[in-house]
Amino acid sequence: MIRKYVSLAQMSMQNSIAYRSSFIINIVGSLLLLVSMMYLWKAIYAERTEVGGFTWEAMKAYLLITFISNSVLSFTSEGRIAGKIRDGSVSLDLLKPLDFQKARFSETLGTSLFEGTVTIVLTILVLAFFSGVQMPVGFTAWLLFAISLLAALLVKFGVVYLAGLCCFWTDSFYGISLARAAITNLLSGALAPLAFFPDWLKSLCLLLPFQGIVHIPATIYLGQTSSMEAVRMVAVQLIWGVVLWLLGKLLWNIAVKKVTIHGG
Repeated sequence: MIRKYVSLAQMSMQNSIAYRSSFIINIVGSLLLLVSMMYLWKAIYAERTEVGGFTWEAMKAYLLITFISNSVLSFTSEGRIAGKIRDGSVSLDLLKPLDFQKARFSETLGTSLFEGTVTIVLTILVLAFFSGVQMPVGFTAWLLFAISLLAALLVKFGVVYLAGLCCFWTDSFYGISLARAAITNLLSGALAPLAFFPDWLKSLCLLLPFQGIVHIPATIYLGQTSSMEAVRMVAVQLIWGVVLWLLGKLLWNIAVKKVTIHGG
């Protein structure tokens, strides 16, 4: 059974490589946004050495982590889930001996392998252009950051999957996608570090799963917490990943009943 999901991941990666134009266009747009944000924050730091507890070197690293987190799982994976529901091909998945959620996650992993490779290459290019980016200190910090980044992928998939399933109740996914992206970018810290938020909003963000997408990987990368606290934060990511996965299964079961009642 595992081989079937591995095969799905391989086919998804091959499709991403074969039909890479859409991803490249999206990633170039994200890269231009990253460079724009770099120059914006550079202007803010022109006469300051620190803003909100972040040095300019730390802020550059934070922006790069945001870019990586948002690029590894792109709109391609999100659109694939919604597309199956909108065009009715989800009915064929009901006949296959595969779990719909696991199959979509396998496809996401396959796509992310290609997208992650391209993202890493572009990140290296940005690092060569913007010197003086803060780096983690020591092997443990790098290891915890890598694990946190993988956990962030799990959390983001959970959010994206739930958003995609909403297409069972609406004809258009575009509005759902925009709303999902806006909420995720704000509450994850992608638009600005949570340290810049008012206390009440920061406290709210720390209670929600979105923090696991950008805030936690960035905090670990920048060494703003101890190793034990970093482990606890990774555990929070994994717990939210499991919770979102279970919510996805619950919503899928409800949606399948809706399809059965209304005939698809």
